[in-house]
Amino acid sequence: MALPADPPKPGRLARIRAGLPRTGLAVLAGLLLAAAFPPYDLWPLSIVGVAALSLLTRGRTARQGAWTGFAFGFPFFLGLLSWLSVIGWDATIGLSVVEALFVAALGAGLAVTSRLPVWPLWGACLWVAQEWARDRLPLGGFPWGRLAFANTASPYTPLAALGGAPLVTFAVALTGTLLAWSAVRLLPALRRDSTDTENTGNTASTASSARSARPAALAGLGAVGLLLVGYAVPVPTDAADTVKVAIVQGNVEKPGMDFLGRPMMVLNNHAGVTERFAEDVAAGRAERPDVVIWPENSSDLDPFTDPAARARIDEAVRAVGVPTLVGALVDGPDAQHVQNEGIVWDPMTGPGASYTKQHPVPFGEYVPFRSELSKVITRLQRVARDFYPGQGNGVMQLGPARIGDVICFEVAYDEIIRDTVNDGGRVLVVQTNNATYARSGQPEQQLAMSRLRAVEHGRSVLIAATSGISAVIAPDGSVVSRTEELTPDVLTATVPLRDARTVADRVGAVPEWVLALAGLAACGVAVAGGLRRRRSDGTRDASDPLPMMVP
Repeated sequence: MALPADPPKPGRLARIRAGLPRTGLAVLAGLLLAAAFPPYDLWPLSIVGVAALSLLTRGRTARQGAWTGFAFGFPFFLGLLSWLSVIGWDATIGLSVVEALFVAALGAGLAVTSRLPVWPLWGACLWVAQEWARDRLPLGGFPWGRLAFANTASPYTPLAALGGAPLVTFAVALTGTLLAWSAVRLLPALRRDSTDTENTGNTASTASSARSARPAALAGLGAVGLLLVGYAVPVPTDAADTVKVAIVQGNVEKPGMDFLGRPMMVLNNHAGVTERFAEDVAAGRAERPDVVIWPENSSDLDPFTDPAARARIDEAVRAVGVPTLVGALVDGPDAQHVQNEGIVWDPMTGPGASYTKQHPVPFGEYVPFRSELSKVITRLQRVARDFYPGQGNGVMQLGPARIGDVICFEVAYDEIIRDTVNDGGRVLVVQTNNATYARSGQPEQQLAMSRLRAVEHGRSVLIAATSGISAVIAPDGSVVSRTEELTPDVLTATVPLRDARTVADRVGAVPEWVLALAGLAACGVAVAGGLRRRRSDGTRDASDPLPMMVP
């Protein structure tokens, strides 16, 4: 007797058409996740985005999950990184594609683990794994868009003091996956109840619905519990002593790619604002600070080789009469390199200790594969010299304060901030130059990251920006004061100097590694289970996550 033939597989075009609704929903969910981040700050949408991706990938093949993840990730990053359009939309699209590939891998992982017990847990771990990879790859990584960075002023924020940004991401992701699990269990029960409304005597169906509703309710309660658990985490802010600071924002005349303008322009702006502030101090209109902080690139010329630049900095620092942290572009070890430095400048003795930015931005501060790419992308020739990376951290003595200095995008990297605190930084300083991206949303995103770092490390964070946003952030993450963009200004504040380290400082990257490896291990178990099923009967069933089908 002949075996019945397998039903014909649907054509490729039919499969693509069948996947279009799911793809459209993934695009919408990705855009909703982008709105969770500054400048919109609708942080609950980060939970919605996670839940949506979990539902859209549940029960799918690995390839279907990967495509859904990419359809989710690409519009998300396109919206999040729209500020890169000042450089060119090709840069925005290119970086969004690269970052979305990591979310595609996340989507595949969510699909294959959705058949495992307690799959919401593995899904949350995979979100941490995805961010772990993006934080490091390629070319040193680009951690923008972490779930934690959308939750820097939400109930989840205090968790940063226990496990850093990865623990915040995990809590947000687990809330979303639990909500998805609750929907998976509850919706069928609701459909059964709707079907049986005319047959009120169907007690078996009613009992079945109740059994499905109970786990769904428990998952919902778990999600609410995760939302509230942060309120139980203490965020210490006490300090043994304080320091009075003044943050100078000198502004630029022409924001965008040519923000530096003519030589000495940016330096004169910051020196002039500092000298006017010194006049206010002398007249009693402002309190004398203990230290002054200038932003990244506040001197566009090397004060060690340019006598005019050095003399101008000397004039301004002597006028205010206190140690000043100056941001300057300094010649590197050879003619092909330049260094991005924060320099402690004493009013009597001049330049002293310095910190060199250790994580230059690829394609912005150096060009990988310069000889090959510059021939194809002529715009890269505008990066005339590559930035030379520093080797140490930014812990320096600035007057009475031992500061931990980081420069611009370095605030997004966990290990750079953590090292400065563990090596003795009592207050964090973020020197930044956002003039290229003025009024694009990028300064708000960087401000949000700094707020999370304050809670994570129990330190005040002082942001000094050339054109905004400069800010004073308390150890609990609250913004004490901030400037407007493209406005010369001086912020003054008395901030605590803290020595105590948080749990997050002590455990370091351990929570991130544990959660990421748990997610990857769950993927391995799911794939191994699929292989065993295939070997056992030589066929494939509909629940096998391994076959690679088009969306």
